[in-house]
Amino acid sequence: MATIGVAIPIAEPYGTELQKYRAEFGDPMASSIPTHVTLMPPTEVPDEDLAAIDDHLLAVAARFPSFRIRLRGTATFRPISPVVFVPLAEGISSCEVLQSQVRSGPLEVALRFPYHPHVTVAHDLDKEALDRAYDALSEYDCAFDVDAFSRYEHGADGVWRPQRSFPLAG
Repeated sequence: MATIGVAIPIAEPYGTELQKYRAEFGDPMASSIPTHVTLMPPTEVPDEDLAAIDDHLLAVAARFPSFRIRLRGTATFRPISPVVFVPLAEGISSCEVLQSQVRSGPLEVALRFPYHPHVTVAHDLDKEALDRAYDALSEYDCAFDVDAFSRYEHGADGVWRPQRSFPLAG
């Protein structure tokens, strides 16, 4: 079995910048999780299904146009979940449609929570660290074009690594 996820990697230099912030806030997962917008959460799949999954993702990407994401400010899922994130100010509807197409066919999985595209910057930290993250990035603003998404795999060492990129139609 493989544990995979599908996500939009955050373009540089913003991905590295937000990952450094996450580490500075004390999040122990900062070095294990590349900065991303989730399209499909961690899901266990049989290894022999990976080729069919990649074919599915290639087909989704081939019919989906590139789009723009703007990240701005901070938000939180507290008190439901101890998470601070940078929300999307642009690109929400594109992410919503793309994730529904990704999570079809061989990747049809139920979600624990309604889909809400975002970039996590602090997770499972104490209240003070979450407050610090919320305040530190309250003025954050960046924008970039999305021209691909990636399939990630969770390694035995706990690190998420991109395995394959799927270019969008353009």
